[in-house]
Amino acid sequence: MMARAFILVIDSFGIGAAPDAEKFGDAGADTLGHIAQECAAGRANEDGLRNGPLSLPFMASLGLGKAAELATGRIPPGLETESVRGLYAAAREQSRGKDTPSGHWELAGVPVLFDWGYFPPEYPSFPQPLVNELVRRGNLPGILGNCAESGTEILQRLGAEHVRTGKPICYTSVDSVFQIAAHEEHFGLERLLNLCELARELLDPYNIGRVIARPFTGEPGAFMRTPNRRDYAVPPPEPTLLDILQQAGREVISVGKIADIFAHRGITRALKGPDTATLMDQTIAQAHGAPQRALVFTNLVDFDSVYGHRRNVAGYAAALEALDARLPELEAALGPEDAAFITADHGCDPTWRGTDHTREYVPMLGFGPACPTGSAGIRSTFADLGATVARHLGVRLQRGTPLQPQD
Repeated sequence: MMARAFILVIDSFGIGAAPDAEKFGDAGADTLGHIAQECAAGRANEDGLRNGPLSLPFMASLGLGKAAELATGRIPPGLETESVRGLYAAAREQSRGKDTPSGHWELAGVPVLFDWGYFPPEYPSFPQPLVNELVRRGNLPGILGNCAESGTEILQRLGAEHVRTGKPICYTSVDSVFQIAAHEEHFGLERLLNLCELARELLDPYNIGRVIARPFTGEPGAFMRTPNRRDYAVPPPEPTLLDILQQAGREVISVGKIADIFAHRGITRALKGPDTATLMDQTIAQAHGAPQRALVFTNLVDFDSVYGHRRNVAGYAAALEALDARLPELEAALGPEDAAFITADHGCDPTWRGTDHTREYVPMLGFGPACPTGSAGIRSTFADLGATVARHLGVRLQRGTPLQPQD
C-alpha cells in the first residue's frame, strides 16, 4: 500500500462561533466570515498587497464555503461554488480551551478534558516564588513585564529597557502560557532557550501548557521577532495519532511548530521554516518524497501570530489567497492512494475585540485521489480528523469517527 496522509493546519482559521462561544466571550466571532465580509466591502484593500473580494478558488472548490455554511448558516461572500469536489465538514472542539496544544492534540485524537493553569492578566501575573526561583537559577538581574500583553506591543514598550538592563521580558495571555522575549545579540539566543527550559521545569507544578521563547533583534523603535521561536509544551496525556503511527513503524514528518506542540513525541523527522512560503515548500517537497504510509503534519503559524493576533484583516486575507494559490502544487504532487486534509486548531478573528484566540468551528477539507467527496456534516470533535487519517494509514484511534460523505 502506498497510501500517505497530509494534514495542513491553517493556524487560527475558524469558520464561525462554536455553540459554547459565549462562555469564552466569543459569541459572534467568525474568522473566515468576517474576513470575507471586510474584503467584499472594500475594507481589506491595501495597495501592493491585495484588493477586492476574498478569492480562494481552490479551497472553495473543496467545499470551504459549504463548511462555513454548516457552521453559520451562510456562505461567506466570494466562496460560492456551483459544485464541490472535496470532502468537507465543520468541527467543534471538545477540549475545554481554545489554545494551540488543545486544538492540535484533539486533532490527533486526544481532547484536553482537564483545565490548564492560567495566570491573571493584571500585574503582577506571576507568583513571586516563581519569579524568585527563575531569577535565582537563571542568574538574572530581574524580569520585566509580569503581565498579560500582546507580544509585539510589549516588545516595543519594554525592548529598550531589556537591552539596557539585561532583564528578560516575561508575559502571558489568556492562554495557558509563559512567554519570554529577549534580544538575540544582547541577551543571547542560547541563553534564552536555556532559560525557557528552566522555566518549563519550574512551571510544571502550575499546569501551564507552554513556555515560548520569543527572540528578537533590532534597535529601539525597530525591534522585530526572529524565526527562532521555540515552544516548550508539556507532552500529551495519552498516546496521540503520532505516537501510534511511530510505534507502528511509520514516518511522522512534522513541518513548522508541530514537533514543539507535541513535545517532540511521536515525531520521526522535524522540519522548520521562517514563513508560510517556506513551510509550503517543505510540505510539497515531502509530497514528492515522503515514504509510503507516512504522515506529513504541517502547521502554518503566521495566520495566527502575524495576522490573527495582530488583528490584520488585509494581511490575513492576502496570506489566505497566497496559500490557496500554492495548494494546486500540493495536489499535483499527491500519489494515487494519498489523501490530504486542511483544517485549523481554533479561531483568531482579526475583526474581534482584543488580541486573543476565538472559540470557533474549524473547517475540515479533504482532497486527493484517495479522498471521497461530499459533506461530512457537523462534527462533535476535532478527533474525527485524526480518526480519518488513522483509518487511511491502517491504524486505530480510541476516539473520533472517520469522516464520511453524508449525501
